[in-house]
Amino acid sequence: MKRVLLCAGVYLMCCSFTGREVVASEAEAENNEVKAGNYVSAVYNQIDFGSNRLSYDVFEKAYHGYLNLKSEGKLKGNILTVCNFELSSVENRMWIIDMNKKKVLFNTYVAHGQGSGDEYAVSFSNKENSHKSSLGFYVTGETYRGEHGTSLRLDGMDAGYNTAARARGVVVHGSEYVNARVVDSRGKLGRSWGCPAVSSRLSLPIINTIKDGNCLFIYYPEKKYFASSYWLNKKIDGVQENVFAANLPTEKVIQYMTNERVDSVKTISIQ
Repeated sequence: MKRVLLCAGVYLMCCSFTGREVVASEAEAENNEVKAGNYVSAVYNQIDFGSNRLSYDVFEKAYHGYLNLKSEGKLKGNILTVCNFELSSVENRMWIIDMNKKKVLFNTYVAHGQGSGDEYAVSFSNKENSHKSSLGFYVTGETYRGEHGTSLRLDGMDAGYNTAARARGVVVHGSEYVNARVVDSRGKLGRSWGCPAVSSRLSLPIINTIKDGNCLFIYYPEKKYFASSYWLNKKIDGVQENVFAANLPTEKVIQYMTNERVDSVKTISIQ
């Protein structure tokens, strides 16, 4: 009887320690998640969006995937491009952000595929000849000369959602149906065969800015995609506060304007 009681006591002790370890592990994971959330929020508040601020919810997902792609060595550059296809095509729904400088470089029109919808994109596909846009994270590739001039190849990173992009010829290119004149005359942008097409006037500077290993994210609030995307569901690596804090700017430049001209400039420290 004594032997049985002794074994039972040891068993209970083991269960108790295991339980503490699980609780501690869960608490640490929750703490890291809070740190990561705080970091993303801090970065968002540092970005100079100008007059057209990207939604925080969209940015949070875009930046989460960007950080995970970065940590796995998929990205060479620090440019994050976000296409918010929840918005109407008449809006400037493409943001190109320099994550080092915390500044929006371009905020402009971007077309969706004609198979995805009319003024709004509502349907998406990874299939050939669907003429639909594809959701998810892309890594920008090399440029080439095509029927639309200089164009930029894309490699889809989300299995089942955009990995056929290169085979389908889904690229960034310029087009004459992407500009304010088209919006004024038709009440919407023209549409592509699935490519995130931009204005012909801006295509070259945009492509030269985002080419060669930068991140492009096509967003739409599709729950199935949110639940299955590896890049969105993977925990952000390196969430220690000192690592994250090193990426935040320490100074902010304020310009004082008089009659639309810079009157003076002041640099302040960011605590």
